Amino acid sequence: MGKPEIAAGRAYYAMFYIAETLLYEKGLEFNAHGQVIGAYGREFAKTKELDPKYHKNLRSGFDLRISGDYEVDTNITNQLVVNMIHQAREFLEAAQGYLKSSKLDIPRRVIQSIV
Repeated sequence: MGKPEIAAGRAYYAMFYIAETLLYEKGLEFNAHGQVIGAYGREFAKTKELDPKYHKNLRSGFDLRISGDYEVDTNITNQLVVNMIHQAREFLEAAQGYLKSSKLDIPRRVIQSIV
């Protein structure tokens, strides 16, 4: 596993924790990545409370994290990771806006894990 694979995993986890926090604020908690991804799609993408592209990015990020963690030869490039980091930051900004409009805020631990 090289550095792009590790960085892709970190970018995915940033998106995962954002999705998990949004669901938690709706009173929803899950034990598995697939459950969080599915529930995020149902609660935010399908309803368009947030742009469905964040769900797509979350799903793609999960696949890349799995590839980076478990495959020998991956196609994870530095540029792909840069794009994932931009997606995670954009997701964070959208989530912060959503939570502020809901009179909520993202916990500091989530923000620190991304920055």
